[in-house]
Amino acid sequence: MANINRVILVGNLTRDPELRATGSGLAVCTIRIAVNNRRKKGDTGEWVEEPNYFNVTTFGAQAENISRYLAKGRQVAVDGRLSWSEYEAKDGSGKRERVEVIADTVQFIGPREGGGNGGGGEYSAPASTPEPAADIPDAWAGGGATQDDDIPF
Repeated sequence: MANINRVILVGNLTRDPELRATGSGLAVCTIRIAVNNRRKKGDTGEWVEEPNYFNVTTFGAQAENISRYLAKGRQVAVDGRLSWSEYEAKDGSGKRERVEVIADTVQFIGPREGGGNGGGGEYSAPASTPEPAADIPDAWAGGGATQDDDIPF
């Protein structure tokens, strides 16, 4: 059986992108996005939204574009994979674990900051490696109801 490691998220940046470079000069950008999970409270029956936070890392030209064009609060769609790592805590208290999303593509959603409602508000940063990118169906990005024919599996 094949292994699948794929993540698709649509959410808002919780802080401005952080751009840095590796020793060899490769651009690396990290962003943090919040994705709301809607659920019904058992005791009151009221619907509440609870945020989940995800660290996302991008590389190369995509990292530079994200750093240049995105800011806190901007909505994005991320397509990538999960990456798990382990490291030693700086205070020496033991090992820590981290799970992050390594993005293949990041699509900018909505108008630019101060851009109003005019067209041209979307930009899809190219992937740093030439891999085929899966399109995000409109229903997954909040564009409407999903029909059985729209489900890709």
